[in-house]
Amino acid sequence: MPHKVEEDISPVIDTTIQHGDWRDDLFRDGFAVVKGVMSPERAASYVERMFKWLETFPYDFDRNDPSTWGPEHLPRNMKRGMYHSYGTPHEDFVWDARTEPGVLEAYAKLWGTDELLVSFDGINFTLPQPDRPDMKPWPHIDQAPKRKGLICAQGIINFAPNGPQDGGLVVVRGSHNHIDPYFKKFGIPSESRTWGSEDYFTFTQEEVDWFKEQGCEVVKVCAGPGDLIIWDSRTIHYNRLPESQQVRSIVYACYAPVRFASEEDLKLKAQLFHERKRTTHWPNRNIFSSTDGDGFRLGKPDACERVKPLNDVVETDTVLRLAGVKSY
Repeated sequence: MPHKVEEDISPVIDTTIQHGDWRDDLFRDGFAVVKGVMSPERAASYVERMFKWLETFPYDFDRNDPSTWGPEHLPRNMKRGMYHSYGTPHEDFVWDARTEPGVLEAYAKLWGTDELLVSFDGINFTLPQPDRPDMKPWPHIDQAPKRKGLICAQGIINFAPNGPQDGGLVVVRGSHNHIDPYFKKFGIPSESRTWGSEDYFTFTQEEVDWFKEQGCEVVKVCAGPGDLIIWDSRTIHYNRLPESQQVRSIVYACYAPVRFASEEDLKLKAQLFHERKRTTHWPNRNIFSSTDGDGFRLGKPDACERVKPLNDVVETDTVLRLAGVKSY
């Protein structure tokens, strides 16, 4: 018998309303590109800050020497470009990106309120290496089927050109519309890829093929410098490495109305902010410290291991409200 998932009464927005803007793309396809939330010049400044951040580590990284763009010259990262350790989620440039007016305006438009929380996610700064094999896809969703509707909207703040051959987000377009029918038909497998407190679930290629048979299409999402990508957490997605010479430079940032969070979760979120710890993609629930690895780099204890960021966030009123520390 398939495992029964308890239903969860969750706050949702009406995705049947037509707005005549990017929200229609999000509701229909499960993802949208919000153009120009900041200027290309402003976006380029974040690429520069990421390069400077890499250059603070004592691993002889040289932005002008591609021979130093491999793991032996880089700090510890996941999926060959995702940085969550070293207090990265609370670096000043990461918080500066999260509080960009255009980013906040887009999420306020989506949720119908500017009283928002943000996730304490990391960054992706993937450097191209043409001789490096691509990763095996890990198609997944980040919202359990017991949670109904669009209640977790993930985000990528994009700083560098990101075209079809560049590394970036891949989605199965429209798959969010078939998540409930899929699990009603097939149930939830009992192996370890099933739900944890992060609402994470991976799909095999054969399972993804079922969604393709329903008319869904695998799409590499493209974006320009200063664009924002938003996607429904029920949309199957993963990222891929670049086939080009283009750097990928992004901040992961997900926002939800503060009213979605319980008082207990707000207290936990504030505590993790003060401790400068990372959380999951969810801004308002699943509030716990999400670790990255065991403190080892290339099989040895990482001499640069730290909890606090190198350049700490400035605790403005906007930051403190988004972090759940200060009330709106």
